[in-house]
Amino acid sequence: MEGASFKLEGGEGKEELSDISLRPLVLADMDDLMVWVTDDQVAHFCRWDTYKSREDALNYIRDVAIPHPWLRAICLKNRPIGSISVTPGSGNEKCRGELSYALASEHWGQGLATQAVKMVVSSLFHDFPDLERLEALVDSRNLRSQRVLEKVGFTREGILRKYRIVKGSSRDLVMYSILSVDLKSLSFV
Repeated sequence: MEGASFKLEGGEGKEELSDISLRPLVLADMDDLMVWVTDDQVAHFCRWDTYKSREDALNYIRDVAIPHPWLRAICLKNRPIGSISVTPGSGNEKCRGELSYALASEHWGQGLATQAVKMVVSSLFHDFPDLERLEALVDSRNLRSQRVLEKVGFTREGILRKYRIVKGSSRDLVMYSILSVDLKSLSFV
């Protein structure tokens, strides 16, 4: 996807999708990370609670992001505005991975999350040859995230009722997936 230029239509302040890149998070990203991990809107549907301190963010980068098998910062002009990760399965589940992402609320509705997910899908099945299925679990009330996955070409498989406890209450999650064999029908790959 590098070098591709996709101009978003709309009003002033819209960014070019070609300015989006993915790279590992590093400790120097802490100030940018704090923008979205301290935002209650961003954390609302996430498993993690809103961060309250720089120490929490430092621990996250050092103990979670850096050692993670596949976690990247979603960058706009190389400045982190969110994160995206794939947790690959192991053993008998090595054929699948779970996608998750978060984006700073100031960048919602601009196509940036969709572009980041497209970038992941474009390369992930090549990076992980055993991977046949990429899935994402989305809170049933998180319509924005569901729309991102649908625009990329994920298939909505159904609702998993009361599937996970998040922030003290059980949540219905929508299961989405895309298979390696689906790549042939995607226009952006």
